[in-house]
Formats: sequence, structure tokens, C-alpha cells
Amino acid sequence: MWLPNNKKITELGRVQNKWNIAGLSVVQLQILIWCGVAMVVFFSTIAEDPLSQTLIYTLINTSFYAIIIYGNILWLYPRFYERGKTAQYVIFSAVYVVAFALGRGYLAVGIYNRYFAKQPEEVSAGLIIAFIAGGCLDFLMSLVFRVALAYFKLKKQSEEILLQKSKAELNLLKAQLQPHFLFNTLNNIYYEIYTEAPRSADLIGQLSEIMRYFVDESPKDQVPLSAEISFLENYIALESIRLPYGADIKIDKQLSADFQVPPMLLMTLAENIFKHGIDKGNPNNPVSIGLYDKEDWLYFETANPIADQPQTPHGIGLKNLRERLQILYDGRFELNCNAEGVVYKASLKIPLT
Repeated sequence: MWLPNNKKITELGRVQNKWNIAGLSVVQLQILIWCGVAMVVFFSTIAEDPLSQTLIYTLINTSFYAIIIYGNILWLYPRFYERGKTAQYVIFSAVYVVAFALGRGYLAVGIYNRYFAKQPEEVSAGLIIAFIAGGCLDFLMSLVFRVALAYFKLKKQSEEILLQKSKAELNLLKAQLQPHFLFNTLNNIYYEIYTEAPRSADLIGQLSEIMRYFVDESPKDQVPLSAEISFLENYIALESIRLPYGADIKIDKQLSADFQVPPMLLMTLAENIFKHGIDKGNPNNPVSIGLYDKEDWLYFETANPIADQPQTPHGIGLKNLRERLQILYDGRFELNCNAEGVVYKASLKIPLT
């Protein structure tokens, strides 16, 4: 007699991801269900047949119920129906139910004739039809069982998503607490040294503002342009202190309003000035930065001397910037980087609507 083997049961348990229902795994729950089915079959026939006959027929009937249900769930349904082979699924399911109904009928009558019957009985058409009808009912129950398993799987996935969301929110909270502790510490240092070294205190304040912008503003989709400009000015001020001779940096802003822009969008062009455009050994480093709006477009332009190691418009920073602009504006932007004599110029044009 064919029974679902351990490998199949293990496979079913793996597919179900070991869901827990009221503290029980689905495998354990199925064992309880089949024990309940066996008890129903047993007590429905114990009044008519001897105990030994009742036990044997309980085992046969319960086993055939399991064969039909698990055969559909583990083999027919995934092999045919889930692959879009509906016609084959219907045909093979019908053959499967009839075959096992015949097997169940002949096995039950054979055992009865051999061990319990006073006179042998024949396998009648009515008996086979009854077994086929019972097999069809079992098959329909297997579909219900399949839907129930899918529901519990979806429910488990939803619970896991909620758990992961809670963990992510907790991790985010931890990540926010740590930088804000640093911000508070920097502020305390700022007030501590302000009276003795105001310039150093201002640099600490600018560093604090840059880090706060990274943490609070950069994850957003849009930020005020004024916040982006403030971030750039703080960055430029901190980079300037690393230059032995400083730099003559002029920032020209002609803006009609405080527009919303993606954060960190202007950073790459400003960063390239200090990475490639300023010669630290040269006391003459004129840098101009322009920012203005015109007819619903924002223009950002930079110009700086070409250092000993000339800038190239094919650096990884500019490449990443171009890819980001393509994602944000789908071609509705202009990014140009060119060397004009001894001056390197970069310009960015993005829509404001």
C-alpha cells in the first residue's frame, strides 16, 4: 500500500516554511488532523463490525484518503495545474481518483473475504461507484486543504514582513540615536571652545551641520534648495582650511524662490573642485560657483583652474551623477564638463517642475 514517505512529508513541511499555528507546526497539525479523521472512521464503524475488522478498515480508508489528498497536493497540482496544464491536470486527476478507488475497493473486499466473510463477496459496480464518489470528495477536500496551506503560508509571510519591519525600525532608531549623540557632543564642544577659539568653534558647527544634513536630509526625495546650498557652503568652508594658501572662492546665487531639489545633487561638481581642480602648492586658486534659475530650470555652474592632474569628465563621481540624473529626470537634464584652456568648467541644468 502506497503511503506518503518521509521525504514527501519533509518536502511539504519545507514548502510550508514550518508555519506555527497555536504553537504547532503544520506537520504536527496535519498529524492531529489525520488522527481525528482516523477516530471518526473508527467510531463510525465500530458499532457494526468487530474491533479487529474496524481497525483494519480504519487504516485502509484513512490511508487512501491521505494518498488522494497528498497525491494531489504534492504531485498533480504542482506538476500540471501550476504549470498551466489544466487539461492534463483534469485528465490525470480523474484517472488518479478512479485508479485508487478501484484499488481501495478490491483491497477492502479481498481482506474482508479472506479474514472476515462467511461467504465471499464480489466487487460490485455499486461499491466501486461509491468508492469513486468518496475519492472525488477526498480530491475536493485536497483542494480546500491546498487553499488552506496557501493561506497559512501568506499569513506567515505577512508576520515575517511585520517582524522584519519592526527590526528595521529598531535598527533605524539605533542608527539615529548614535549620530544625534555625536551632534550633541559636537555642540557641547562648540560652546566650550567658542570663547577661546571662535574660528575653531565655527568649523565644529559647520561639521555638525554637514553630518546632520547627511543623516536627516539626504534620505529624503526632495529638500529645500536653501538647505542644499547651506550644505555646500559648509562643505566648501571645511575643505578650504586644508589648503595652505586658501582659495578665492566666489559663490553667486540668483534665485527667485526656495525650490525643492533632490538632496546631494550638486555635491559632485563641488567636490571635484577640491579633488582635482585646486593646486595646493599654488597661492592663486580662483574658483567661481554660480547658481540661478530661469524659466523653470535650475542652473549650477563651476569654474576652477586645472591642476597638475587635470580633471576628466569620465570619473566615477560624474558617472554616478549622470546615472542618478537619468533616473530622476529621464533625459530632461544637461551635464557638461569641459576643459577650456587652463580652466575647467562644469555645468548642470535640471528642471524645477
